[in-house]
Amino acid sequence: MLKKILFNNQVKSQLIIAAVGSFLGFTFLITSIHYLIRVNEFGEGEEILGSNSIIIQKKVSNYNTINLAKTDFGENEIDHLDQQPFIEHVEPILSNSFGVSFQTDSDLVPYFRTDVFVQSVNSDFLKFDSTLWKWSEGDEFVPIVLPREFLVMLNTFASAKGLPQVSDELAKSIRFKFKLYNDNSSEYQAARIIGFTSEVSAILVPSSFMEYGNLGFPTAVPAKVTQLMISVKEGNFGTFENFMEERSLESKESSMIVGKLKSVAGTLFGVVMAISIIAVFLASLVLIQYAQLMMSKNAYEIKTLLRIGYAPKSIIQAIIAYFIKVFALISVLAATSFILLKFIIDGIMIKGGIMISSSFTFLSFSSVILAFVIYTAVNYWNAQKEILRAR
Repeated sequence: MLKKILFNNQVKSQLIIAAVGSFLGFTFLITSIHYLIRVNEFGEGEEILGSNSIIIQKKVSNYNTINLAKTDFGENEIDHLDQQPFIEHVEPILSNSFGVSFQTDSDLVPYFRTDVFVQSVNSDFLKFDSTLWKWSEGDEFVPIVLPREFLVMLNTFASAKGLPQVSDELAKSIRFKFKLYNDNSSEYQAARIIGFTSEVSAILVPSSFMEYGNLGFPTAVPAKVTQLMISVKEGNFGTFENFMEERSLESKESSMIVGKLKSVAGTLFGVVMAISIIAVFLASLVLIQYAQLMMSKNAYEIKTLLRIGYAPKSIIQAIIAYFIKVFALISVLAATSFILLKFIIDGIMIKGGIMISSSFTFLSFSSVILAFVIYTAVNYWNAQKEILRAR
């Protein structure tokens, strides 16, 4: 009865235009939020270094060859980098000045020994339990993060000898040891792998072990800071890359590619999300305006209903129920369109070599629920105001 009186004689064109705008806005809103989250997750779990963390060093030129330029970083240079607005954190990478060799110490794998270069980074840049990343003199073993290319080299050596190759999990159970030495003395320290990295070419050790080796086995060549670990703020890799070019700095190309991909994609989906929010907001305003226009046109009918005994609450509920159905239909259609779009976009990304999680994100659907709640509350408030004014 109330539905026929209030809605049957209304011109639906404005409602349809607003509904189409809301549908498109919601579809792109869900899609942009979902892929903004997934793009920011890209690469996580595959690399032990933290998100947006890269290693930089100075470019080597002919001036370095004839000792007219330095490749190490001074304290003033590090402070200057740390003050840049697009950099979140800078930490010097400590390197060994003492001699160190690395060898197997297990019957599970053949004997293998090589001189190595070790470095230390702050645990804030590593993605595992920080309690594992500590060492003090007398500990059972030194925790290390091994370059993945080193494991490839070890497996190549094993294959050439006709021996079984070593998986990541097996490598973590194998005993290794360091030999620390200088011209006057040497000693052995047991070591164990706790993780792998493709971004660093040196074996990573805790800073306490590095300090122990540099102090206990001093050499004529002092330790220098030739590399820095930098955490770049989200979405600022383009600015950072230009800064590196101006300052003759460089980094591993693979690190920059992932960072730039996340930055560009994040910016793109961020723009789409902003446009989607504006579209949803404008479409919701049109829907609210349509509801107000409908109540204005039906002012006589509403007054009559109130005079014959209909409670204001029942009229308000009828109006709200109608627009809840409209909004619910828009939301369901938008969610369905997103699922179809997701299937297509995921396939394109997989073909392009961008492996992201295929699961749905809770936040993307939550945005529709939030918009639904806000719209219903505003519409209820408007309907209550108009109906009470008509009494």
